[in-house]
Amino acid sequence: MILVLLGPPGVGKGTQGGRIAVHYAIPTISTGAIFRAAVAKGDELGRVIQRYKIEQGEYVPDDVVIAAVKARTTEPDCEKGFLLDGFPRTIPQADALNDLLTEQNRKLTGALLFEAPIADIVRRFSGRRVCPLDGSTYHIETQPPLIAGRCDLCQSVLIRRPDDEPEIVQRRLELYNEKTAPLIAYYRERGLLTTVNANLEPETVFSHVITALNSLTRQ
Repeated sequence: MILVLLGPPGVGKGTQGGRIAVHYAIPTISTGAIFRAAVAKGDELGRVIQRYKIEQGEYVPDDVVIAAVKARTTEPDCEKGFLLDGFPRTIPQADALNDLLTEQNRKLTGALLFEAPIADIVRRFSGRRVCPLDGSTYHIETQPPLIAGRCDLCQSVLIRRPDDEPEIVQRRLELYNEKTAPLIAYYRERGLLTTVNANLEPETVFSHVITALNSLTRQ
């Protein structure tokens, strides 16, 4: 199974992607996570990424993103499939993904579009907290940690990511509407798009996702 997760930032793709990955025993490939890890390590990719203001919502050039995704999809844990969260973000990236999968003699199972009202997305951002060590994500209202302000796994102090600040959120939504939203039509025209109402309780959303994926795999 190979899936693309679509939807504006903050809609819940990461949460649902994690559950899908566990359910089907496949990894989630998040370009954002790849880039943050590379910057933290200070490796070659990290040095390239630091040229761009991703913490301010800016996009990394297609060639850099595509190379990173291609390298990740060749790792052993991707043999049975993978989820793509944050890639593709543009039509050229979607075309590049098609070429990449063709080279690997594989095909895309489908694209899941998670939708929710913008006002609710902004509220989600304002309450989101992350662990700086293991990347675990929480929300002070809908998914609070067991101990306020502390990661359940390692007890680190939770932080708000710089790209969750209101002005950065606005910029990210503008970029999404400008560059990523056209992917909806791209995958709909190819019969690969499935829309999911993300403005429900996470368990309900996940139930709908599994129903949709079971239908896709039977086709």
